[in-house]
Amino acid sequence: MLQEIISKIYKQFVRLAFNITIITLIIGLFVGIFRTVSELGLTITEATVRLGFKELVTNVLSLIIVLELIRAFTEFFEHERVRVAILLEVLIAFVIGEFMLHLFEGKLSGMDVFFWSLGIVALVGARAIGLFYSVPKG
Repeated sequence: MLQEIISKIYKQFVRLAFNITIITLIIGLFVGIFRTVSELGLTITEATVRLGFKELVTNVLSLIIVLELIRAFTEFFEHERVRVAILLEVLIAFVIGEFMLHLFEGKLSGMDVFFWSLGIVALVGARAIGLFYSVPKG
């Protein structure tokens, strides 16, 4: 009896925490979209076009990561669990975004590109294995 009450309270707190997190991410997403659109002028006013595009690419990649995080948290409500596949997709988006930013800034050597690519291939491989061995619905 006591365990059921504690379990219900725990589930309510988890739902509340996820709701607050989703609301915070959505607010952050709207702020990010507004700032990205308002900073489009940087592509014209920066000393070089490359600097303006760097800021634009950084902002857009960050927005994609926030979108993936929102998707991961909303999946929790549909399946009552955090799915590893969704978290892997968020991680893949984040790693590819960081890789592109470092590559765009010219901070990577040949071996760095190799190791980043190897990590991305490993994450994509893990996601593919997850698709192959996913639990059937129903």
